[in-house]
Amino acid sequence: MPIDSALGDDANPIDRVLDRAFDDHKPPDQALVDDCVHCGFCLPTCPTYVLWNEEMDSPRGRIVLMGEGLTEGSELSDTMVGHFDNCLGCMACVTACPSGVRYDLLIEDTRQQVERQHPRSRRERLLRRMVFATFPYPSRLRATVPLLVVLRRSGLLAGVQRLRLLQRLPTLRTLSELAPAVRLRDTVRRLPRRTLADGECRGTVGFLQGCVQRAYFGDVNAASVAVLAAEGFEVHAPHAPRCCGALGLHAGQEQDSLPLAKATIEAFEQYDHVVVNAAGCGSAIKDYGHLLRDDPEWSARAEAVAAKARDVHELLASVPARAPRGAIEMKVAYHDACHLAHAQGVRSQPRQLLRSIPGIELVEPKEWELCCGSAGIYNLTRPEAAAELGARKAENLLACEADAIAAANPGCTLQIAAHLKRLDRELPLLHPMQLLAQSIEAGRRAEPGVARIARATRRLRGSASRRRASGG
Repeated sequence: MPIDSALGDDANPIDRVLDRAFDDHKPPDQALVDDCVHCGFCLPTCPTYVLWNEEMDSPRGRIVLMGEGLTEGSELSDTMVGHFDNCLGCMACVTACPSGVRYDLLIEDTRQQVERQHPRSRRERLLRRMVFATFPYPSRLRATVPLLVVLRRSGLLAGVQRLRLLQRLPTLRTLSELAPAVRLRDTVRRLPRRTLADGECRGTVGFLQGCVQRAYFGDVNAASVAVLAAEGFEVHAPHAPRCCGALGLHAGQEQDSLPLAKATIEAFEQYDHVVVNAAGCGSAIKDYGHLLRDDPEWSARAEAVAAKARDVHELLASVPARAPRGAIEMKVAYHDACHLAHAQGVRSQPRQLLRSIPGIELVEPKEWELCCGSAGIYNLTRPEAAAELGARKAENLLACEADAIAAANPGCTLQIAAHLKRLDRELPLLHPMQLLAQSIEAGRRAEPGVARIARATRRLRGSASRRRASGG
């Protein structure tokens, strides 16, 4: 008897199980699996293959395992799951692949299969429960800020990190080292819901505040909005949704990610562009069409919002610069966040914007394509491998002998800062938008008085015309 008949027409598709490792709810696409010709161009760019030289911990090896999971009679074994879990999801292989294999879509669907069907250990369940009950909630993250401030100022955090016991508990050690350098004002700081454009408006954008970015990196969000407004965009920053679902989506948590994705679509589909300044979030939103492909009510809306999504560098580099730039005399090493460089293909635009700042000397680290080891929750679930990659990235950045490091993802910033501290070689880590905002502010201060008055007048006229157009 066919499976559909045995289960009934109204059976939940997630509950339908074939005689193979993967069920028939969004399994990896066999056609995408078949696109891989096993050429090996991905191998030197894959972090886990570089670390261990193990075929099954390379993209082409994992694609072989995905193909096996689609074969009748296969089993989702602990070994198979281990190789999938070892993948950082950095998508360096997507950049390297000459055949255009969509490993990003394959690993996303595979992770969802693993999370639905593979029984996690109690420790793994508790860790994931803690992560997903905390990080996607900005209000809960903000509640940790006073404690983090006390721990840092009192020296207790540094004392805990020196405990020998912590050296034998890599996940706890990683958590202690990733604690951000926050300030008490971060608990109350909020972005305005609407920021008017300077001068003639180029368009209206919805700005995603994010969860970790909003709670721990409010300065980055404020700088991003300031730069967008200075370059002629009216910026709307809705407080909801609390999270776009990226963290869960990249970890296979489909049921957690779907409501957040739908809330994000509802909040932002009215704007000309959806602007994001965190690499992982931008990658997730651009992937909404794939996530909701089987939902007749949401698939078209998801595709439309995905098409509007722009990384902040991507949008700003697409228009002529309007705001004057002031000089910043600084040697800056640029770190490519994986979900920006590989998942979104945004590599030249951040460099273009940084080079537009007078006085900036931009330098490139070796092995730019290798992940720093942050990778969503990877540095908590695979702390030893993440630490090896973090140390390697920190050493390559230090070899540039730069004054500061520019990075466009909060996870990368925390990971690199932790490993610079391990090496006792701390450097400022800045989002490119912070440098650009600083340069624009310096440029305004350097303007002659008449020019400043003219610019202020243009802004007032633009505001007045927009009020008249809206009937206000």
